[in-house]
Parts: sequence; structure tokens; C-alpha cells
Amino acid sequence: MIGDIHRRVTRSSVNSLAFFSHYAYVASFEPRDVSHALSDPNWVNAMHEELENFEKNHVRDLVEPPPNCRPIGTKWVFKNKRGEDGMVVRNKPGVSSKEGIDYEETFAPVARLEAIRILLAFAASKGFKLQQMDVKSAFPNGFIEEEVHVRQPPGFESARFPDRVYKLRKALYGPKQAPRAWYARLKSFLAQIWVCDGFGR
Repeated sequence: MIGDIHRRVTRSSVNSLAFFSHYAYVASFEPRDVSHALSDPNWVNAMHEELENFEKNHVRDLVEPPPNCRPIGTKWVFKNKRGEDGMVVRNKPGVSSKEGIDYEETFAPVARLEAIRILLAFAASKGFKLQQMDVKSAFPNGFIEEEVHVRQPPGFESARFPDRVYKLRKALYGPKQAPRAWYARLKSFLAQIWVCDGFGR
């Protein structure tokens, strides 16, 4: 970070710099396309992190295209995640598959705002403590039942096997069944700890 070398450094200024120093490692812009993103090291690092999450979660396998295979195209989607103060705290790229598959089930339940308000009001009236959590890369944790092949993400094609495609084990962002797949995975996990559809069994 660049500052005034003639200005005296105080403890409060150091604390302020420490608080904001992590913002130096994120990009403030949202790329319009892959080539734009690849020109910025912060976005390149974020894209690598996203692909590493795929590997860690065993989302896909690089395979030879099967006969009569028509792989679905993929694209990068770039969004900045902002904090409560509006400042960019994270560069969030996602690999999204394009339309092209007919899915059997796509419905995934979502809590209504009224239900959330009732829950908060009830917890407040009883003095309960509420906790929330965020699942990193939630959709790629959901298993899919269809056999889906997608092209390699633009800008990150395999140098050894550029003509191969990815066979998906789990959902990517974009497909209509991705929320359903994640809901099914989450429901299965919650059922194991005696929680079912929001109520204890």
C-alpha cells in the first residue's frame, strides 16, 4: 500500500491499514468476459480457487467424448461479493453450464419471507440465539442423476487433452436442476441428524 512517507505513523493508523489491507487482494471491477478476467491476477486467482473447489468436491471427470456426445457449453460468470459497507470483499467467479438439457425434477423449496420473519420474532420473544451459515460452492455439492457432459471452461482447457469433455458428477451453476440437487443433498444430511423439513422428528 502506498502512503505519505513524511507522515508520522500512529497506532490508530496502523490498525486502520490492517483492517483495510485485505482489500488490496481483490479486484474492484466485474469482468465483461474471460479475456478481461484473465488480465487481472486477482480474478485469475479466484478462478483457480473455484476450479480447485471442483476438484476437492469431485464435481467432474475429464473423459473422452462418448459416441454421439453433444457436450453443453460452459461460461464464466463474474460477480463481486460486497460487505455491509458496500466494499468489495471477495471476487466470486462461477462456471455455469448453458441451457440444453431436459431435467426431470427442478423444484426446490425456498423459505418465504413471512416464515423467516415469524422465526425471528419467535426467537426474539423466547430469547433464543440464532445462528446462520453459508455453504461455500453449494450447488457443486449436489448430485445429479442425468448423464451430463460439458465443455472445458474457457481459458482453462487442458493442455494435454484439449478435446476431452467433463462428465459431471455434481451440479454446476446454471442448470435448472442445480437448486433441486443441492436441496436433496442438504435434506439427506439434515435427516441424518434428526431434522426433517424444518422440524425435529
